[in-house]
Order: sequence, then C-alpha cells, then structure tokens
Amino acid sequence: MTDTPAALRENHHADVTGGWLRPAVFGAMDGLVTNIALIAGVGGGGVSPRSVVLTGVAGLVAGAISMGLGEYTSVRSANEQVAAEVAKERRELERHPEAEARELADAWVARGLPRDLATQVADAVRRNPDEALRVHVREELGVDPDDQPSPWTAAISSFLFFSVGALIPLLTYLFGATSLWLALAVGGLGLFAAGAIVARFTQRPWWSGGLRQLVLGAAAAAATYLIGALVGVQGGL
Repeated sequence: MTDTPAALRENHHADVTGGWLRPAVFGAMDGLVTNIALIAGVGGGGVSPRSVVLTGVAGLVAGAISMGLGEYTSVRSANEQVAAEVAKERRELERHPEAEARELADAWVARGLPRDLATQVADAVRRNPDEALRVHVREELGVDPDDQPSPWTAAISSFLFFSVGALIPLLTYLFGATSLWLALAVGGLGLFAAGAIVARFTQRPWWSGGLRQLVLGAAAAAATYLIGALVGVQGGL
C-alpha cells in the first residue's frame, strides 16, 4: 500500500487563516504575562497575600473582557475592510472586464507564465463572474473572500484563553499558599508549557518555544517586581 502524496490529501496543512488559534495563543500568553507581572509588581511592593489575589483577579477579569472586545472589534473591522475592497473589485470587473483580465494576465506573466497562456487563462476566468471575483481578490488583496475569520470565534477564544492564562499564577494563592516566589514559579511553568504547546503548531523545537516564552515573561516580571519594590519602599507600603 503506497502513501498518498500530501498534495492529494485534504487538510494536509494547518489552519493559518487566523480563526481561533491566533487569538487563543495571544490571549493565553497575554494572560500569563499580564498577571505574572501584576503579581510580581504588587508582591514586590510588600502588600498582603489578600491584596495580591485581589489584584490578580481584577487583572484577570479586566484583561479578559478587554481582550475579547479588542479581538471582536479588530477582526470585525478587518472583515468589513475586506468586504469594502471586494465590493470595489466587483464594480471594476463589471465596468472594465477586459482591462481587469489584462491586469490579471500581466500579474501571471510577471511570475513567469507565458503571455499567451496567461491571457488564455485570464479570459477563461473572466467568463465566470463569481470565480473571476475570487481570483482577482486573491491576486490583488492576498485574501480569500470566502474564508474570513469569525469575530465571535476570535473574541471567545481570546477571552477564554486569557482567563486560563491569567488564572495560573494565582493558583497557589487560591489553594492557600502565601509565597510570592511559589506563585511566580508556577506562572513560569505555565509560560514554558504554553510556549512548548505553541511550538507544536509551528514545528519549532518544544524546548525552544518554551524557553522563549519563559525568558520574555521573566523579563516582564523582573521589571514590575523592581518597580513595585521601589515604590513600596518609597511609599512606605
């Protein structure tokens, strides 16, 4: 039994259209880094464990809502912009079909296709208005008008994964421990695990992706801890 070539199999590529993965990754990383940095900052200022938990919970709720609304608005605005450009291209195809066909053929010739073949294919595409619109939009805008990301999917993914990420550095406090360094260590493990999981989608070594996120998160935590310690000392916290 021979293996089927990858090009002949359906779904042999990962989804890179930005549906749920991008906002999920961004939300989880942002939730982890944000709350690790918040906890490090207020903990460095010497506040009580109860205040650390209150700060972390407030950061989780505010950040998750902000991320969800931001993702919805961003994706919705991008889709509306694409729709406006598609409508503009549709009008051009209706008013100047020959000129648009020549433009499409020129683009293919620039990529190395023979002029006669490029012109023949462009003329064939022009006879099917729906397909012509899709081809022109892909060639000129670099997007697929029939495969745009859902703003609701992006918003919900970002909201949920930010919440999960932001919860991780709070777990030790919620289970009764009061050590700031233990909470930061758990947050660091969460960063490493998240980076390693993301590396699985990008074909990077898992340890490389994990270390990258750990270093970035540690840098943010160190900066806020130093600021918190300085403000706490000067302010008499």
